Amino acid sequence: MSDKAKDGEREADKPAVTLPGVVEKIIPPVHPSLPEKAQISVEGAEELYREIRVENTLQDVEGNPVVLKEGAEVEITIEADPDATIPKKEPGAKEFHSTPPAKKKTHG
Repeated sequence: MSDKAKDGEREADKPAVTLPGVVEKIIPPVHPSLPEKAQISVEGAEELYREIRVENTLQDVEGNPVVLKEGAEVEITIEADPDATIPKKEPGAKEFHSTPPAKKKTHG
C-alpha cells in the first residue's frame, strides 16, 4: 500500500477483492521474542489453501495496538496496482492473436 493510504483504507484506483474470513485460532509464539499468529479461514478460497497465518498485531482508530480474538469475523482485502492486472477473459471468448496462424501447405 502506498503512503497515501492509511491502514484499513483502500486506494480507489487499484483493482481489489474483499473476502470474508474467521479467526480460527490464536497461535502462541514459539519463542518469547516472536509475535503470536492468528490463523484465519478465508471463505471462497480453495480447500487446501483456505487458512492463512498472519502476525496478530493490529492498530485501532487511535493507533493503539490490539489483537484479534478467536472466532472474530474479519475481511481480507487483496489489491494490486493496475499495471499488475489484465482484463479477465470471458468463458467461450476467442483468444486474440497478434499474428494470424500459419497456413497449412497442401500437396498437389
